[in-house]
Amino acid sequence: MSIFSTMYIGMSGMRANEGAIGTIGDNIANSNTIGFKGSRAVFADLLSQTVLGSAGMSQAGQGVSVAGVQRLVTQGALLGTGVSTDLAINGQGYFIVNDASGQQFYSRNGQFQVDNEGYLTTVDNLRLQGYAADDNGVLAARLSGLQINDVQSPPRATTEVNFSINLDSESEAPTSFISPDDPDSYNYTSQMTVYDSLGNAHQVDVYYAKTGDNEWIWSAVVAAEELGGDPADPPIEVGSGPLSFDGDGNLVNHTPEEIALSFPGANSQTIDFNFEGTTQLGAPNSLNSADQDGFGVGTLSFVDVDETGQIHGTFTNGREVLLGQLALARFDAPELLNAVGGNRFTETLSSGQPAIGTAGTGARGTIFAGTLEQSNVDLTNEFTQLIVAQRGFQASSRTVTTADEMMLQVLNLKQ
Repeated sequence: MSIFSTMYIGMSGMRANEGAIGTIGDNIANSNTIGFKGSRAVFADLLSQTVLGSAGMSQAGQGVSVAGVQRLVTQGALLGTGVSTDLAINGQGYFIVNDASGQQFYSRNGQFQVDNEGYLTTVDNLRLQGYAADDNGVLAARLSGLQINDVQSPPRATTEVNFSINLDSESEAPTSFISPDDPDSYNYTSQMTVYDSLGNAHQVDVYYAKTGDNEWIWSAVVAAEELGGDPADPPIEVGSGPLSFDGDGNLVNHTPEEIALSFPGANSQTIDFNFEGTTQLGAPNSLNSADQDGFGVGTLSFVDVDETGQIHGTFTNGREVLLGQLALARFDAPELLNAVGGNRFTETLSSGQPAIGTAGTGARGTIFAGTLEQSNVDLTNEFTQLIVAQRGFQASSRTVTTADEMMLQVLNLKQ
């Protein structure tokens, strides 16, 4: 092996360690990049040279090169942020994001936000992809952007009202028929808010009067102006019915009473008034429970993402609605994805086709909301490797200077 070959071997060591230092430097620079996956330089010896010596044929190395840079796809630490649109994957999956042209990218960075059109996007406005849900909570079969903020919960007209009341068995029966303006004409009253088809709220007052032993009557009234009348007019009775009890105070012979209502501007509706569970016992009149199945228009007040990626919206009308489910992609060889910057990757022939599905299936991992995956770079290891690469570079440079000194000795032979 010649002195010149020795110099080139030293130079190859310097170049290889220089490349390693560059890779380490990139890792260190991205130690705070969300979802970043570190890399390492892989060294390989160069093709050996066959040498004929006194002991026969032997081989001599020709130096080293960087055979490639291997991406390390180990899991990064998960750190809670408290931001509901921050998402982290614990597993092998990748978020799917599309740019304005529809090109698909993959990322582990879960820093999402809601844009002015209500879509979940990355900070550079790529839309998170998933399965949108319709008004009935049924998920679509095809991927699309997830719009979560530009939605309303439509109203539902009340169709059923349920009361559970205790009526005092020792009450005296009033001497006159129920009149809302005369407190002596009834024994107890309760209120209920019902909704029309437009989502408008209306109050219904229900009055109860004892008519005899174990016998009561109820009367539901609505203010005249609620039904389009003059506010000065007396309340209008919209329904009534009997309540009969046995000797144990249990309600008997009761069926829900259907009440037809027509509120101004809204569709006509029928409401079933049900008093199942009402009792007549020796205790003060009291309302135990009351509920109805209608609600007004709701606007989105809170978004929650569960571990399967389902996005649930809580609305101001009390409803919780499934808005969609984000999709994840998994690759057979994720370390061979093509990095394109911006915490994004594209598929390659070597990485394989993406297996797209939902979190919690197909080894894609699970979703943690209000959490971000940190870089998997270990600074302790990186600084140690930096020292090793630096020393390797210095040692290789000494090979070059030593070979140079040897060459000078050869040139001095002619003197």
